[in-house]
Amino acid sequence: MRVALFTREYPPDVYGGAGVHVEYLARELARLVDLTVHCEGDPRPSPGTAGAASTAAVEAHRPWPALDGANDALRIASMDLSMAAAVDRAGGADVVHSHTWYTNLAGHLTSLVQGIPHVMTAHSLEPRRPWKAEQLGGGYRLSSWCERVAISAAAAVVAVSEGMRADILDAYPEVDPGRVHVIRNGIDTDEYTPDNRTDVLERYGVDPDRPSVVFVGRITRQKGLPVLLRAAARLDPSAQLVLCAGAPDTPEQLAEVTGLVDGLRASRDGVVWLSGMLAKPEVIQILSHATVFVCPSVYEPLGIVNLEAMACGTAVVASRVGGIPEVVASGETGLLVPPDDPAALAAAINEVLADPGRAAAMGRAGRDRAVAEFGWPAVAERTARLYEKVTGSSG
Repeated sequence: MRVALFTREYPPDVYGGAGVHVEYLARELARLVDLTVHCEGDPRPSPGTAGAASTAAVEAHRPWPALDGANDALRIASMDLSMAAAVDRAGGADVVHSHTWYTNLAGHLTSLVQGIPHVMTAHSLEPRRPWKAEQLGGGYRLSSWCERVAISAAAAVVAVSEGMRADILDAYPEVDPGRVHVIRNGIDTDEYTPDNRTDVLERYGVDPDRPSVVFVGRITRQKGLPVLLRAAARLDPSAQLVLCAGAPDTPEQLAEVTGLVDGLRASRDGVVWLSGMLAKPEVIQILSHATVFVCPSVYEPLGIVNLEAMACGTAVVASRVGGIPEVVASGETGLLVPPDDPAALAAAINEVLADPGRAAAMGRAGRDRAVAEFGWPAVAERTARLYEKVTGSSG
């Protein structure tokens, strides 16, 4: 079966959960189908060569130069046209699979031109992210239109959690519930595994002998970093706060976070802010040594980063939103708190910090859960079966 997979992010340019999902899904899918990945950016290594993310063929695209300086949503729409045209020039495919609004329009147009099924994975929903208007301006209306047109017409919609499925049916009541299929995100527990070394910590000024509270994520309204920074004033002063936080959506959001971090540093020590994009092994070591990982998201369809922390053997304190309760078992692998509540977040973090033995037990239980329930090969197999269903193929 020939599958055209559309994504904005693909290694080495991965900065969010959707990109992580596509990276590992493509690696496993390439073992099951004839896969071509269409992504944004510079040409990628050829399949089977050193540095290739998988054995899938990869074709990279750029927004049209004529749109330089235009609204980002318009530039993305031009890249969608390039992706659809590339599949057409290549003689088509049996199914097209798009990820996020950035490529939903490409999937929809390819489906129309080729007469093939369009499968789209909803990693988030534009109606649930009104703050994107800060980043895109009027382009938010275009991104919302792209998503609505695609989700209304797609042969199948993949929700990454049961919570996400409920959100889809609530935000888009025109979508037939029978077309919405839950296939959760996964984690590579061979790659994400506890790292007891300390070289990365020492390089970045993190004390390996001191309890640490760790955040990993983009600076965007969705991830709730300001909630954690407001909670941090109430945290046990013996703990250090390690923020792996970058790629701000807007200068205003960066300024807000900078002001909150500066205020914290004026009142306590042990605040380490790593604003650059860290290499995956560096993040794994930082997560492995954390006493507690914190996910203060105000919106999160699933939250791969929680799986990454769990696979590294770390207890998690996270918001009780979206698909997070399907990943973090409250009281077993971590604690869940109401979103956007700094006081409740601080209390939960301090509860874990106060009992290192319990924190370690939660970390062990989290890794066991990640290994048992969230493997990428199973995710790919379920996805391939969905392709067979929408195409009427037997394999």
